[in-house]
Amino acid sequence: MQKVKPKKHLGQHFLTDLHIAEQIAQSVKGHKGAQKVLEIGPGMGVLTDFLLQSKLDLYLVEIDRESVAYLTQKYPQLAGKIIEGDFLKHDFRQVLPDQYIIAGNFPYNISSQIFFRVLQERDQVTEVVCMLQKEVAKRIASPKGNKDYGILSVFLQAFYDIEFLFSVPPEVFNPPPKVHSGVIRLTRNEVKNLDCDEKLFFRIVKQGFNNRRKTLRNSLKPLGLSDELKSEAILDKRAEQLSVADFVSLTHKIALSWNQ
Repeated sequence: MQKVKPKKHLGQHFLTDLHIAEQIAQSVKGHKGAQKVLEIGPGMGVLTDFLLQSKLDLYLVEIDRESVAYLTQKYPQLAGKIIEGDFLKHDFRQVLPDQYIIAGNFPYNISSQIFFRVLQERDQVTEVVCMLQKEVAKRIASPKGNKDYGILSVFLQAFYDIEFLFSVPPEVFNPPPKVHSGVIRLTRNEVKNLDCDEKLFFRIVKQGFNNRRKTLRNSLKPLGLSDELKSEAILDKRAEQLSVADFVSLTHKIALSWNQ
């Protein structure tokens, strides 16, 4: 089989280190008994080889037509399970109607968009094990009070327990990216719904971090805070100092003040 050439416009960097691929595959735990795994962007199947050894029910989604042709030839046992398409746009409910796991070496240019899609599918996606730009991986796993802590940290930590597993150097890819990579694992927690208006929660988190150097009293001004609410001590803090629970509490207070 002719090898697939990495395509710059797709952000492809093919992993070449088999030991790291094995480590990533072994990091999949099968949370909540999920048996199906969807690998995003398998390329030439370096990670796929090890995921197949796990005996989990594996599906692949790949946007690159050349890679799809290569994978179809390489894995005849996955006939009907190799989906040509864009993960961000494809509806997987027909092939993955129940809970499933996501794994993969995520294209760095769309990794944040992938996680926002995961949030939309959080009732079905029980676990995510992935490699992405180290800076983004650190941000997602970062606790409150850390400079890396941000919008995506809060949104994902509301519904997932997140672990930074290990770092990966550029030289184990073809072509080598200009940045280091990191592998993280997201495990779905027990929170089905946040104990507040979720749309308002997301709005408050975004508004708070859009002016992260300001106190929340100043960054949340566009929301029309009442005079009584402005005296709350929590508004003396900056967004990065608040936990998920703090943001839930603040959402409650703002919603109450609007209804009075």
